[in-house]
Amino acid sequence: MTVINKVNVEEQAILAKKAAKTLSLLSTEEKNEALLTLADVLDADYETILTANKEDLENGRKKGYDDAYMDRLTLTKERVEEFAGGLRDVAKLEDPTGIVDSDWTLDNGLNVQKITVPLGVIGMIYEARPNVTVDASGLALKSGNAIVLKGGSSAINSNKKIVDVIHRGLEQTKIPKEAVQFIASTDREATQQLFTMKKHIDVLIPRGGGSLIQAVVNNATVPVLETGVGNCHIYIDVEADVTKALAILVNAKTDRPAVCNAAETAIIHKDWLDKNKDALIQTLKENNIAVHGDELAVKVIQDAVPAGEDDWANEYLSTDIAIKTVNNVEEAIDHIDAYGTKHSEAIITENKGTADTFMKLVDAAALYHNASTRFTDGSALGFGAEIGISTQKLHARGPMGLPALTTIKYMMNGNGQTR
Repeated sequence: MTVINKVNVEEQAILAKKAAKTLSLLSTEEKNEALLTLADVLDADYETILTANKEDLENGRKKGYDDAYMDRLTLTKERVEEFAGGLRDVAKLEDPTGIVDSDWTLDNGLNVQKITVPLGVIGMIYEARPNVTVDASGLALKSGNAIVLKGGSSAINSNKKIVDVIHRGLEQTKIPKEAVQFIASTDREATQQLFTMKKHIDVLIPRGGGSLIQAVVNNATVPVLETGVGNCHIYIDVEADVTKALAILVNAKTDRPAVCNAAETAIIHKDWLDKNKDALIQTLKENNIAVHGDELAVKVIQDAVPAGEDDWANEYLSTDIAIKTVNNVEEAIDHIDAYGTKHSEAIITENKGTADTFMKLVDAAALYHNASTRFTDGSALGFGAEIGISTQKLHARGPMGLPALTTIKYMMNGNGQTR
């Protein structure tokens, strides 16, 4: 593995902060042109990126990474084209900065404007997914922010090459290449340094597994925009349409099992299970979904294994699923309250009153009635690429697109007013 052990994180943060000043002065057109240039360069240089990715994949195989992890790590020509296309999509979106949120004049003639501005310098800590390097950079630059990237060691070669390509692209634009910094080290000390760069970095965004997120939240002195682990639930109510329920369950579990908006637990009303068990069992079998169930689920579903306490809190990231049976929607909500991660939760029912109860009482960033949790995604909801999905309640919640990377500034214009 190619590793650069010694890096000066503070120097990189200082360079990013200086670049952010230049970036904040650029027009929307100049930022958009830069994003389109980056997309073209990524498309043109995909072979060099895939060559670097092969080295990471070989290292991953030697270390015995599971299939889900390897899928997140793997790049193909199509995937490079997808994240280049994501940059083009972001270029089409409205610039979130410079928007006058409100404007008023005081009795003394002082004009007050509340205006959206960039956060400044974003620190991004993430695992496995090299596409995050491009998505995060594109969103940061469009919103006028510089970014300091710290990817996981498993993707060090892929990420380094992607940033090299981004830098070559930025040299053709008005955006200084220093606006995108990559900490090219697998040394944990470099990550710890990033945690404490409060003087130069305005916000940290962790994106990855629960242990990574908690490490950032617990150790950082820089403000954290917390993204969440996705222990997502599908509640199949007694009045759920069987066709909708099974289609949604299969999509939420198997479309991309390793992503955070995939369903990890199905909560099923006992009467619905009794009536539709044959269709459910057949669907699970056809889609190779392995069940970890409570006592009733194990009794009804052939080949199901008993679920332990860890299964209710587990993010499987595979085609395994936990099944919990309940008597009513209140019990379903209680289970979600106990084990959910405030990410995405769904109810399948034809009863509007039951759906309303669920939607009002469940505490999560995204709630669905008769739809898959897989829509908790920036591109799926029309935000363009996302920088992460926030499960906290301050500043931003849910898929974080461009507006989440801004803050506000009050600007006052007077004519000699004093107080």
